[in-house]
Amino acid sequence: MHSTRLQVVCDPEFTEILLAEIGEVGFNTFLETETGFEAFIEGDGFDQEQLNQLLEKYKEVQPLEFSLSQITKKNWNDEWEKNVEPIVVDDRCLVRATFHVIEKKYPYEIIITPKMSFGTGHHQTTHLMISRQMKMDHHGKRVMDAGCGTAILSIMACKLGADEVEAFDIDEWSVINGVENTELNNCSAIHIQQGKINEVGLTGEFDIILANINKNILLAEMNQYASCLKKGGQLLLSGFFVDDIADLKIEAAKFNLKEITHDERETWACLLLQKS
Repeated sequence: MHSTRLQVVCDPEFTEILLAEIGEVGFNTFLETETGFEAFIEGDGFDQEQLNQLLEKYKEVQPLEFSLSQITKKNWNDEWEKNVEPIVVDDRCLVRATFHVIEKKYPYEIIITPKMSFGTGHHQTTHLMISRQMKMDHHGKRVMDAGCGTAILSIMACKLGADEVEAFDIDEWSVINGVENTELNNCSAIHIQQGKINEVGLTGEFDIILANINKNILLAEMNQYASCLKKGGQLLLSGFFVDDIADLKIEAAKFNLKEITHDERETWACLLLQKS
């Protein structure tokens, strides 16, 4: 099975907005480079016409280069190790790889070794989600992690005391990688499946649902999140810009989901909702 790689050369100030827009075209895994970033998707499941329109749109604003190629799937650890640094969220949670040696101790430590999976803690949205998770009561809770990527949010939930975490992702490598990362972190309460929310056979209700995906998917699946959430349960969302909060709140209100709070980091946002 091949993957499609999109290589993007752009000004650093456009990187974040392009990452979000290309995510909406269909690409779901990203690797930042010195000249921009690379985006990946399994097979050819992206919208070529929408991608062309995006290229034309930004060409009018600044120099931009797109290059598409097919690649054989491989472990991206070597490329990742060249650039990755450990990160600390709110001086409470260390996110590191197995090869990092950190002397300082933190209340929480997550070990992440990604393959072609999204979620190393370096992207603003993952940082926002972890930061907000540490302010939420996970103890004894049943948690869903929609679009889990590396399973970093599932692991955080487990370390915060969750009794059960049901995680899933559409990408096979994310599932394989997520399982590996849960084992690295000794998180036996996490169960990971491949598929979408309506395909993985979830039963029962959840106390907390985590979804760090993108705006379009969040809007499309809002009703399913609401139906899986207990009354009084919390839905934590990210993967969108501050300007998108209003649209998400309007959709959420249709399913009795009301804002508790939201957080911002640069242009990105995280929204916490509760089912009334």
